[in-house]
Amino acid sequence: MPIWEAALLGIIQGLTEFLPISSTAHLLVARGLLGHPYPEDAFTVVIQLGTLVAVFVYFRPDLIRLAHGLAVDLRQRRLAATADSRLAWLIGLGTLPAILTGYFLKSWLKENFFHPRPIAVVAIVFALLMAAAEAWAKYRALRGYRNRHEDDIRWFDALWVGVWQALALMPGGSRSGTTITGGLFAGLARPVAARFSFLLSLPTILGAGLKELYDEYKKLHAALPSEPASLFASGEELTALVVGTVVSGVVGYFAIAFLMNYLKRYSMAAFVLYRIGLGLVIFALLAEGLL
Repeated sequence: MPIWEAALLGIIQGLTEFLPISSTAHLLVARGLLGHPYPEDAFTVVIQLGTLVAVFVYFRPDLIRLAHGLAVDLRQRRLAATADSRLAWLIGLGTLPAILTGYFLKSWLKENFFHPRPIAVVAIVFALLMAAAEAWAKYRALRGYRNRHEDDIRWFDALWVGVWQALALMPGGSRSGTTITGGLFAGLARPVAARFSFLLSLPTILGAGLKELYDEYKKLHAALPSEPASLFASGEELTALVVGTVVSGVVGYFAIAFLMNYLKRYSMAAFVLYRIGLGLVIFALLAEGLL
């Protein structure tokens, strides 16, 4: 892969991982338009590790507090002894649905959803669900219900948002989009839903990225003829992977900062329209034979 292409894909990944518009959908479409023979290969997952670093850097004070809270739990042999450790356990619980779904349904998802037509359908369907969540939030506000904050997140809420995160394993769903949508349906304030979404992404992205790296390492020594070459097969491919990962991390940091500030003042209506437009554009590209 040329370095310029890796950098371009890194920019796309960094922008779209945290904006609720689906990074995997954009990467698959972009790679398809660029003529890549295997647009669904491990590159699209591994460069997410760059955006993982962006989350670590942006939320480092929070993560330090969460780690300290877990240490207190271990010393006291108690569960959720502090507010910070409670949030850490909630994140762990919310990660379970995505782990189980990915483990049992990874092959089925790749076979059925990693193609332009289902991506377009999923993008539009989840845009409508996002619009419904915003309508629900507006209804709650008109009825005088208080928006729930981080301390109000319960164990069921974490599992509920985690199920929405699992739905994002379908390209077009958007991990940040689905989890924020689930948070709004649970009555969370928009910035709170976004913050919980980003923290929830840490174990999921880390696990998926490391699993793909391990699989690529194994493929280096035992690749099947029908499979794309390992990302470690040549110095050029490895360099492209590093460039894409680093660029995605830098761009992802600014994307997080933008979205956190944006959601304090605005709804997700603009992203709803964008996602519908994305789905329609993909259908148009299919009709023209470009995908």
